[in-house]
Amino acid sequence: MLYLIGLGLNYDSISSYGLEITKRCKKIYLENYTVDFPYSLQQLKDVIGKNIIPADRDFVEKFEIIDQAKKCNVALLIYGSPLTATTHISLIQEAKASGIKYQIIYNASIFDAVGETGLQLYKFGKIASMPAWKKNYEPDSFMEIVKQNLASQAHSLILIDIGLEFPEALEQLEKAAKKHDLKLKKLIICQRLGARYHKVLYRDFEEMKTFTGIEKPYCLIFPSKLHFVEKEFLEGL
Repeated sequence: MLYLIGLGLNYDSISSYGLEITKRCKKIYLENYTVDFPYSLQQLKDVIGKNIIPADRDFVEKFEIIDQAKKCNVALLIYGSPLTATTHISLIQEAKASGIKYQIIYNASIFDAVGETGLQLYKFGKIASMPAWKKNYEPDSFMEIVKQNLASQAHSLILIDIGLEFPEALEQLEKAAKKHDLKLKKLIICQRLGARYHKVLYRDFEEMKTFTGIEKPYCLIFPSKLHFVEKEFLEGL
């Protein structure tokens, strides 16, 4: 059987039921390619009490874990909640096609945690992802999503690619905004929400460029038209 277990946002936030399930599993994998963890693998091992095998994108997307689940109980630990990435949906589809039983054990995710900004969750629009740019490859379609959200007075959550440092993310953001003729004003930085050293900052973009020490994982939010309660909360940060 295959178990997809959400870890929540900190090393010790796995649910008691999720922890119980890991005791039944012969193999436990940790999906490690969609987030910069705010804790170490050893900290997680200490909580689980069993060996945990890091699983990269290639391993997961080749469905090797499905083949193993035909023979024994296997768990895939996923930061946040299990079904926030397309690859994890594909795992379920493959499990169904292979006649493998599966179970999803949910947990908190960044989509819950951004409520700490004071923004109303139902006012968020489409979620955008900022990939790390490479030489001769600078995808900026995420900025088009931001423009669409702003046009409908919806807030924009931008998830940052794994490994992308904060200064580089701001540089990419500035270039993409210029290309899409969007002026960067006040933005929100969410750092390590749900974990130790979490932080929420509401600042002008130019001020953000002077910041050092922003820790991963972090995300950015473009606030749209603010309700007076949202505005009051943000200005109190």
